[in-house]
Amino acid sequence: MDNKIREGLIPTLLGTAVTAAGLAAYAAYPVTGAGIAGFGLAHLVLGGIDLATHHNDNNGEIRDNNQR
Repeated sequence: MDNKIREGLIPTLLGTAVTAAGLAAYAAYPVTGAGIAGFGLAHLVLGGIDLATHHNDNNGEIRDNNQR
């Protein structure tokens, strides 16, 4: 069994955790919490782009969408 992690999964999960931490801190420290949540959302967007654009073919090699 092959245990490869899809490209973009780690930044997406990290972004989820950082966004949650920023939203939790927002009540006590609004400016800091909003900044932390913003960095988390940026990670979510960039990780989601990686997940959407990098597909694994049958051999496990990363294939670019522009190549046929």
